[in-house]
Amino acid sequence: MGSEKEMDNFGYVGDGDARDVLAWALKRFGRRIAVACSFQHAVLIDMAVKIDPDVRVFSIDTGRLPEETYECARDFEEYFGIKIEWYFPRKEDVEKLMSDKGPLSFRESLENRRECCGIRKVEPLNRALADLAAWVTGVRRAQNPTRSESKLIEIDDEHGGIAKINPLVDWSDEDVRAYVKEHRLPYNSLFEKGYTSIGCAPCTRPVEEGEDARAGRWWWEHPDHKECGLHIRNWQI
Repeated sequence: MGSEKEMDNFGYVGDGDARDVLAWALKRFGRRIAVACSFQHAVLIDMAVKIDPDVRVFSIDTGRLPEETYECARDFEEYFGIKIEWYFPRKEDVEKLMSDKGPLSFRESLENRRECCGIRKVEPLNRALADLAAWVTGVRRAQNPTRSESKLIEIDDEHGGIAKINPLVDWSDEDVRAYVKEHRLPYNSLFEKGYTSIGCAPCTRPVEEGEDARAGRWWWEHPDHKECGLHIRNWQI
């Protein structure tokens, strides 16, 4: 873990270790950086609060999250002593989508699914990042073909050129599991039910033996399409 060496436009010079780059980022950007949390695991939050107990953590409530994810959010707040900053889709946009196309339009076409993700995820993210100079994500290259070229530190052109910090970019699934086990961290109980990647309830299912980790996300789509728009540049809603 953390063997990558990089120097980027924001001034980071280090060995790419997750803790090292996270400590640098929290010091470099102060209160204008926040950790994005989708309740897949608590690795980044655990590292971050040990560096700065007052670190900002935000999440997006799409209105369709599984009950287990809300339970996980509660557990994270209690365990780490943090207060999650929640962002929600605009009420009028959700109402129009539901009225015009119904509750399951996202399964009718890739365009419709991206429209739903755009309303429920991308637009709220834009507001979450509006006052930030940097954000921290759990993106890893091993997760999906669409993330295979992700870097430790990126310039997020989609959000005004702010820094996008991916401390775990070269971690494997086993690296994540080992850290969670070693530090006895809380986790989403859906992982005990065969889930390996968790999003909205209607778009997430357990994976079958032999399937890749994100096979349960939008399982009716091609693997190259399996992104909600939060981590793809020039992605059109």
